Amino acid sequence: MGVGDEKRLRFGRKSRLRTGSDFGRVRQRGYRSVSGCLIANWLRQPAGAPSRLGVVTSAKVGGAVQRNRARRLLRECYRLHQHEFHGPLDLVLVARPAIAGKSRAQVEREFLTTVRKAGLLQ
Repeated sequence: MGVGDEKRLRFGRKSRLRTGSDFGRVRQRGYRSVSGCLIANWLRQPAGAPSRLGVVTSAKVGGAVQRNRARRLLRECYRLHQHEFHGPLDLVLVARPAIAGKSRAQVEREFLTTVRKAGLLQ
């Protein structure tokens, strides 16, 4: 396999939802799936568009340290599985208070359960 053949596991600036209007559009027009410690909102995008991720953590999750850890865990789960989605989509993951204290493996398991239940993975 050549260097260009590998799927890159980067999560750069173009892979992120950044504006409030993007988050609002996904929430208003998209679909929703709830499972365990997270909520997934998604909206399919036209072919050729990049997939993008946004993460939301409220104060209910805990203090700043817990919220930042939750965001890192959810971004890492997406980064590792970003090439397994059916097509391009905007995905907003909302951390629920149950995420506090969970290991990366537990969060990844619940992330995969949620996106499989939603029919987003290949």
